[in-house]
Amino acid sequence: MTQPTNDQSFPKGRHFVALGMFLLSLLLYIDRVCISVAKDPIAGELALSDKAMGWVLSIFALGYALFQVPGGRMADTFGPRKALAVIVTFWSALTALTGVAWNFVSLLLMRFSFGAGEAGAFPGMSRAIFSWIPLKERGLITGINFSGSRLGAAFALPLVAWLIGTYGWRMTFGILGMVGVIWAIGWWFTFRDEPADHPALSDKEKDYILAHRQPQEPEEEKTKLPLSTLFASGNMWMTMVQYFCSNFTFFFALTWLFPYLKNKYQLDAMEAGFYASAPFIFGAIGNWLAGWLVDYLYKKGHWNASRSITAMIGFGLAAVGLIGSVYMESAVGAVAFLSLAILGADMTLPPSWTLCVDIGKRHAGTVSGAMNMAGNIGSFITALAFPYLQAWTGSVTPFFFLGAGLNLLGLFLWSRIKADQPIVQRG
Repeated sequence: MTQPTNDQSFPKGRHFVALGMFLLSLLLYIDRVCISVAKDPIAGELALSDKAMGWVLSIFALGYALFQVPGGRMADTFGPRKALAVIVTFWSALTALTGVAWNFVSLLLMRFSFGAGEAGAFPGMSRAIFSWIPLKERGLITGINFSGSRLGAAFALPLVAWLIGTYGWRMTFGILGMVGVIWAIGWWFTFRDEPADHPALSDKEKDYILAHRQPQEPEEEKTKLPLSTLFASGNMWMTMVQYFCSNFTFFFALTWLFPYLKNKYQLDAMEAGFYASAPFIFGAIGNWLAGWLVDYLYKKGHWNASRSITAMIGFGLAAVGLIGSVYMESAVGAVAFLSLAILGADMTLPPSWTLCVDIGKRHAGTVSGAMNMAGNIGSFITALAFPYLQAWTGSVTPFFFLGAGLNLLGLFLWSRIKADQPIVQRG
């Protein structure tokens, strides 16, 4: 192996790769949150009830969940350059096509396909992180990536409310679709799957990256990870279940938070947009904080603890935030506690995705796809659980207590997960 070298130059080529992934995360959630802001005009024009809109909001997560492992395998097989360029182009086309939906069924089909199209994005980024980001930098880079998704959602809420008010919901989806195609073209021309293949990268940085990322076993390079091996791992199952718990909390913010605040506290669309954006900003802070803590503890020699302690703190904060929000009489109080909940839930993301690279290595796309599949089954259930539990019980309180219980389960599971036990053991 190439000997380690000092790497003090700035900016570094891998930071431009990280910037590209940050912008992709930003775009992912601008496209994703648009449907929540457009709920009322879509429901009014297409004559859809809240339960019907619950299916519209949740069907994305089902498509997203079902295509996670195929999307991750695509990135592992063809490389993140080709995979992400194709994936982003496909989902951007579906974003634009959402604007031509004419009834409930057509809207369901388009949102399911949109979810399937987005499915390979984060697994593709995980695969790029394995090749480009040294082990001791992965926590912060992952945190920055996911903060882009939260800032995208926060930015999108008032922006999309304005776009819909100015141009209508159909044209708004078309505009967002065009932005995605522009990103895909830029990624194709500026990114390479391996640092050694990038003509603009210095030899010094190439040597540094290769010396400080995890080495792969020779047999890993060209073989696929058998699903029987993947799902025989207890580590993998705990990773999947804890991510289910995390996504249950976050997907509420992405789907029902805007209409929940708007209706409960009698806010207009712009007010609701600004209130609903606050938890996403705190989510970005949670990602930065967790990313820093993961890397800080790792550099102190605590590989497992750097992942587990960070996630356990996050799950604890999320449980407190959800319970506290139930007892708030004002929008400000509710948003304060929900911001704490989303900050906590998002603190679980850097350790979760860093863990997938740790235990998956060159199969990081497949492993992270499996985890994200489980997480988005949680998202699918969240979008349906909120309106149905409210209809059955006459209150939103059971939903928030259910979310808090799942966060405590996630906290327990992280006390048993081991980052230094890869899915494919040597020998």
